[in-house]
Amino acid sequence: MPTSTLTSKGQITIPKEVREYLGLHSGDRLDFVLVDGKVILRPATRDVRDLKGCLQKAGRGPVTVERMSAAVKERFSKAQP
Repeated sequence: MPTSTLTSKGQITIPKEVREYLGLHSGDRLDFVLVDGKVILRPATRDVRDLKGCLQKAGRGPVTVERMSAAVKERFSKAQP
């Protein structure tokens, strides 16, 4: 299990294994979600720009509203606990 140490400034380094698993990069924002006495760490998806490219597929024509809704739902479900 990856661990980290809290500094006197309240900062931690997220272990490489966790960063890779979550696909995190420098500058990414994170959510700390409190659920039943536990903390869930997840990439923050708060900006519509985060959705860029989630509907685009090479060689695919126009997309229906239903398919767009499904793609957006799928993208956001990946960020949920």
